[in-house]
Amino acid sequence: MKEKTMNMTTGNPVRLLLTFALPMLVGNIFQQFYNLVDSIIVGKFVGANALAAVGASGSVTFMFFALIWGISGGAGVITAQCFGGGNEDRVKRSIANAAYLMVSSAVLISGIAFFLAEPVLVLMKTPAEVLYDAKAYMQIQCVGVILVAGYNFAASMVTALGDSRTPLYFLIFSCVLNIGLDLLFVCVFDMGVLGAAVATAMAEFIAGIGCIYYAFRYNPYFKLAKQHLQPDKAMLWGAIRIGIPLALQNSLIAVSCAALQSVVNSFGAIAVAAFTATGRVEQLLHQPYASISAAMSTYSGQNLGAGKKDRLLDGYRKMLVVMTGFSVVMWLVMQVGGGWIVSVFVDDPEVIELGKTAMRITSWFYIPLGFINVVRGMLNGVGDAAFALINGIVEVFGRILIPLGLLLIPGMGVWSVWWATGLTWLVSAFFCMLRYFSWKKKVFGGKDGKS
Repeated sequence: MKEKTMNMTTGNPVRLLLTFALPMLVGNIFQQFYNLVDSIIVGKFVGANALAAVGASGSVTFMFFALIWGISGGAGVITAQCFGGGNEDRVKRSIANAAYLMVSSAVLISGIAFFLAEPVLVLMKTPAEVLYDAKAYMQIQCVGVILVAGYNFAASMVTALGDSRTPLYFLIFSCVLNIGLDLLFVCVFDMGVLGAAVATAMAEFIAGIGCIYYAFRYNPYFKLAKQHLQPDKAMLWGAIRIGIPLALQNSLIAVSCAALQSVVNSFGAIAVAAFTATGRVEQLLHQPYASISAAMSTYSGQNLGAGKKDRLLDGYRKMLVVMTGFSVVMWLVMQVGGGWIVSVFVDDPEVIELGKTAMRITSWFYIPLGFINVVRGMLNGVGDAAFALINGIVEVFGRILIPLGLLLIPGMGVWSVWWATGLTWLVSAFFCMLRYFSWKKKVFGGKDGKS
């Protein structure tokens, strides 16, 4: 049973976390390729307006996907805690109940998102010349929520058990498939933005089916008996109690991005295209942060379940150091090569020049971004549901109020968008650290990690 799992309650914390995070990092990068490939192919073969359409719908689409990610994350925390506690029967029951929760949530969210696509895009002041394509792309992606939910269920469960490799294999395959389907639908069938959305949804569906099949076929914890299939109110409520705030956190962050997108839209299609390109670049470059955050969540959940709070805190502190070093490297990369990276997405020199300066601005705030992800992962793993909601609210206010204030500064103009992103990370990191110290005082009674 051990070969498909990783017990993170013993051994060197940094080695375990990095070993566990590496496959997740590769998987996250490949997952980002879905959007990256859409953006590159659409931007190169259809044009800047098409790229703007993909970007204009991105933040709203993310909001609905974030709800699913939050629900699966909450279910994963419950499973990780059960696994850390060494209770095989409870692990299996948590897997079954996670499936019930994911299916019902996906159907509800997908239906709501499909019908809200156009009203939300209009509310965001999406430029008229890209509205039709943005709506088509968003609606196809929203239908894909149901398809993505299957993959998120299987991935969150096996990840909670310490298996970060299985989701990676299916993501790599589906990413390659997505590239082929994108080229087929966009370049051969001339389906434009709609073709890119269909290609992505099909590739995600295949990843989900493959991951689910493999988990039930080869992971022993997925060998469920009849008694494991009974709905468990306590487990469902536990997953909802943690998952809903996580979902709201992610959704509120998405709402804040949508609010920022509306500011970008007011500067026209060139600014939207630049914001889309820089957003795609940062989605890719930020995956190490997300991978460490997810690893910290599993690590924290397992160690809390095993009652090893001192070990939990030791891993947290060491990963803060690791993330700080990584952030410095990423700052250097963006200061030197940001413009070249943006040019991968679009040929328009005006968009490239705008994007180059934008990447230099946001890279100054990568260290607070690293702190956010380490603290968020740790507190999510211990089930601090209130923090998740607080963090989301902070980001909403930051992305709404900061750009409004910056726009009052003469000459700031479009640059307020990227300064607002960085300053929001800084404010959010401050609140994350406040929450961490509050949690530590509660758990350790003011002692320095010794209980």
